[in-house]
Amino acid sequence: MTPVTPALSRALPALFDAERDVRRLHAEVVKSDHAVLVPELASAVSAAIRLEDEDEMALRLVRLSALLGELEGPIAVDLLIDILGCDEPEGRHAAGEALQELAYDRFKEVALGVERALSRVPEGNLALSELPYLLAEVPEPGVRKLLARFLAHKDPEAVAAAIEALVESGDDGSAGLLAPLEQDTREVQLEDGEGEEGRVTLGELASEARKLLLAMSEQRNTGGR
Repeated sequence: MTPVTPALSRALPALFDAERDVRRLHAEVVKSDHAVLVPELASAVSAAIRLEDEDEMALRLVRLSALLGELEGPIAVDLLIDILGCDEPEGRHAAGEALQELAYDRFKEVALGVERALSRVPEGNLALSELPYLLAEVPEPGVRKLLARFLAHKDPEAVAAAIEALVESGDDGSAGLLAPLEQDTREVQLEDGEGEEGRVTLGELASEARKLLLAMSEQRNTGGR
């Protein structure tokens, strides 16, 4: 067995100490006056998203997402959606997890934030194509209504995400929502099951998704026979 080096024997305890400090400071921050904390977090999110150092951006956005996920109120949800729309993948992942956890516990709060995002977030923002997949994982009846809003969006990537999210959610009752899109000629870039990328129209995507949902419905009605 290779002996433990002195450097490693010092590094591990230091790493554990650092984690204890992070958890302690995180708890202290969450317990602080939220009237003061929320504006501070908003400023911190804005500053982090503008950073050129990607590692530093990721570090800050991951921690900020964890903090925001423990707060209540519309601003916390809006800030998490802002992080979800940034270019930093680690930060987006952390914000998505925090939003999903909030949606399980306080769906209405997140649903209202999603509705605000549909109006305030510009076309092309990554949050618009991330939110439908996040919503599809939440077992709430209001999800279909929200995804229908995405289907009507001007951003084709958001529409494509909502189409795929409906199939992923297995909501066979939503097949009728896709019919109006079957003549939509806007194109999006998609990756197939083998990892190959290609262009497809929203109409083609909607038609295929509708067929899948109708097949699910038929199978369910016949008891899987």
